[in-house]
Amino acid sequence: MTPAPVAPASNTTYIVGHRNPDADAICSAIAYAAFKEQRGEKGYAPARCGNTNARIDTILQRFNQPLPHYLSDVSPRVRDLMVADVISVGDNATCAEALELIDRHSVSVVPVLTAERKVVGTVSLANMGGFFIPRLKEPRHSRQVRTSLSRIVRALDAKVHHAVEEHRLEELYIRIGAMDIGTFWKISTRENIPAGQSIIIVGDRRDVQLRCIELGIRGLIISGNLPVADDILARARERGVSILGCAHDTATTAWAVRTAATLDRVIEREFGTVNPDARVADMRKKFGPASPHAMLVTSEDGVLQGIVTKSDLLKPVNTRLVLVDHNEMTQAVSGADEVTITEIIDHHRLGSLNTQQPILFINEPVGSTCTIVADLFRREGLTPSPEIAGIMMSGLISDTLLLNSPTTTPKDGATLNWLSKLAGVDPRKLADEIFSSGSVILANPPEKVVRSDFKIYEEEGVRFAVSQVEELGFGNFWQHAKAIAAALQELRDAEHLAFACLLVTDINTQNSLLIAKGDPGLIQRISYAHVEQDEIFDLPGIVSRKKQLIPYLSSLLREMAADGSPARPGTVPPFAKRG
Repeated sequence: MTPAPVAPASNTTYIVGHRNPDADAICSAIAYAAFKEQRGEKGYAPARCGNTNARIDTILQRFNQPLPHYLSDVSPRVRDLMVADVISVGDNATCAEALELIDRHSVSVVPVLTAERKVVGTVSLANMGGFFIPRLKEPRHSRQVRTSLSRIVRALDAKVHHAVEEHRLEELYIRIGAMDIGTFWKISTRENIPAGQSIIIVGDRRDVQLRCIELGIRGLIISGNLPVADDILARARERGVSILGCAHDTATTAWAVRTAATLDRVIEREFGTVNPDARVADMRKKFGPASPHAMLVTSEDGVLQGIVTKSDLLKPVNTRLVLVDHNEMTQAVSGADEVTITEIIDHHRLGSLNTQQPILFINEPVGSTCTIVADLFRREGLTPSPEIAGIMMSGLISDTLLLNSPTTTPKDGATLNWLSKLAGVDPRKLADEIFSSGSVILANPPEKVVRSDFKIYEEEGVRFAVSQVEELGFGNFWQHAKAIAAALQELRDAEHLAFACLLVTDINTQNSLLIAKGDPGLIQRISYAHVEQDEIFDLPGIVSRKKQLIPYLSSLLREMAADGSPARPGTVPPFAKRG
């Protein structure tokens, strides 16, 4: 039984083969990760960017290796760059608490959350500035504060002498008891402020304290840490008037009580949000000169996940890749061009690829990437485990058709011999096990068959694809040829290709059939013999896509470019060029 895959850590460098991977892509990724580990390099994990098949599953099970981690898209996402540990306040917090967070953490915006961490809005110094600036034309409004006695106690760090319903949230009006007792309360009467909603701040003026209690005000705040007389306190208890004491002077106390207000009136309820799975490339387009500096990152149900700023989007992305068995972006995992590629280990032709910094690039004209990885073990004087040696044997045998492919080199043969001794496995018996492990055509629907070991190329500005399957004979193909041809046309349309081909190789006879869908002008130039059905050609002795078929197709495209052959009309532009 194949071991279950282990999820890599967040700082992992992924070693990944091409899309729609074959055995060499999977095996070389596993082997190179083992090589890194034996060298003492930590943080590398094998990965894949496509589904496996019966052949790959047989190999993994045979050598007890877990299926590599699946990567569908490595495009940087907002969750990769956002700040997850967000400074926030609850929706029952006070302005004082929000201001304290802004000051302590030097942040400009603070999200306001419910108990379930759903975003209500945001608060900032700009929002609160308008609330605290006095409005001389609206004095009643300037004295109004929505709060509770318990919140005032928190804001002032006050001493509670006596409190009535201290947690009740209510509209209160703040006044300073600085006037002569003869004129005290006249302004409150003129402004129609009820006594039961009034908070009076006063020092040691006994006459004002008694008058407030007689009026039945909501609360009395004694500033300056001044004592409260016993009779005053007793009278307050009788009348249900709360009395608090604080250390601040009267002016400071008046300002601090205003900060005890709830956030309701200062919350900005229109705010930008983004999903954590949004692509960073798309987000960069949204952040223009007039856009907000930051956006909240929320889940679909509005729960806060983080915050992302314009500067966050300029940070480097941590995702790192090692590419094996390919070097062209058209064949790499989606988003590879947006992250850091640190190494490439390959045996194919060079494609158009740019990196932001120098990297290790090993490219050798051998039959298998596993041959290159095995050679790295030998160069370093390292001995792979029997299981890893078997994995490399499998990739090498699969890619060279047991050393029968035209891409095979003497180095492949010598490497296979070395690996077989380490693994204790006979190469021919292993080849029989691998190649008889199941028919791709029988095991998959046509749409998956045509995407088996599927690679996209560009030549002469023309974008095309070639897939390859290996079978024991052509019988399975002929039984499904019509459906496979239709699926190949659908693939061409879906990927906007000039043409698409499928190479069906008979492992026993070392011959292939080619089915092609695309521009008639190109197909007419194919010089191999047609067989029973249109657009199917007999390719005797052709088994290598890399060394035989691709160079042949490239020559046809060069001929057409030289002849200036016109593009033919169709549902897809016959020569779909980049851009």
